[in-house]
Amino acid sequence: MDTGKIGQHISGQFNKELEDIRNKVLTMGGLVEQQIEWAVQAFTTGDAELADQVIRQDNVVDALEIAIDRECNQILALRQPAAFDLRLLITVIKVINELEIVGDLSESIAKMAISLADIESPVSKKDNYYELQHMADLVRAMLHDSLDAFARMDVDDVATITGRDENVDREYVSIFRQLITHMMEDPRNITRTINVLWTVRALERIGDHACYICEHLIYMIKGQNVRHLPQEEIEEILRNSRR
Repeated sequence: MDTGKIGQHISGQFNKELEDIRNKVLTMGGLVEQQIEWAVQAFTTGDAELADQVIRQDNVVDALEIAIDRECNQILALRQPAAFDLRLLITVIKVINELEIVGDLSESIAKMAISLADIESPVSKKDNYYELQHMADLVRAMLHDSLDAFARMDVDDVATITGRDENVDREYVSIFRQLITHMMEDPRNITRTINVLWTVRALERIGDHACYICEHLIYMIKGQNVRHLPQEEIEEILRNSRR
């Protein structure tokens, strides 16, 4: 992990506190990545026990968010940081909020897996959920890469990561259309299809939150707020910042 961008302070304890917070964010991110993987696996295989594990792990993620938020607020009150250190703490608070939401979305997918476990057998699910699994792989990779950029404190790959959200959106629209067609062709598919639709929507939102983490990272490193800007403007800002 590159710690060179964290200011070197007279107080070595302050440096340690900032580094400890960053490490806890990455630990939280690793747990959330695992939640996504397990939730989708539980959904596509009908593994209710694995889904329960996702739900239990969300309590750990929530506890981490509270602990990190408390540490950040204590540092803000006691250290009164400025410049990059202040942006780092503000960014951490925002990033853990994004991760907590992703954890909640994963938990919801797990709950859908439990509700569908008695509707269809795992064998029948395997082929039907290929597209959903592919979309899940896309968003999980986006989240992983956004956290990797945070760990390296490097925005060089951020535009590439956020640009991949277009692929996720295309996958979402394609799956959505297929599911609506199936539901119209056979009303018996309605209950199952609604659950799948919600799961696909949750995955699409996870991709969005991976992008938000990248936007927060740009603020931390460059001091520029790029939220709500189109992809083209973000790319232009990052190109200009390298000159």
